[in-house]
Amino acid sequence: MLAKNARLTESADFARATKSGLRFSTQNFVGYLYPTQLDQPARAGLIIGKNVGGSVTRHRIARQVRHTLREIYPQLPTGALLVIRALNNAQSADASQEVTKIVGQLLKKFSEKVEQK
Repeated sequence: MLAKNARLTESADFARATKSGLRFSTQNFVGYLYPTQLDQPARAGLIIGKNVGGSVTRHRIARQVRHTLREIYPQLPTGALLVIRALNNAQSADASQEVTKIVGQLLKKFSEKVEQK
């Protein structure tokens, strides 16, 4: 479980990350990373809609993703907003592996963007 100050809870922050952030997707998940200039801890959130499956399935996927995010969290840039969205067929996926891949690719894109400036 992520610490309370590490969780993304505001709908405006979810919207900012999903609409304006860097994006990387796999077959089962989409990740968004929105870098901010704020001097606060990075925050992460999940979007797992009902189209993914029933309640038990959604909660199982959420637990897997949260566990993975807890391990990856220290790598996130200060002030960043990270959102992981599960797609329809996420129930058959290895969430841990895919989320790790997504965050790795997003951090790579972020570092390339920072180097260009």
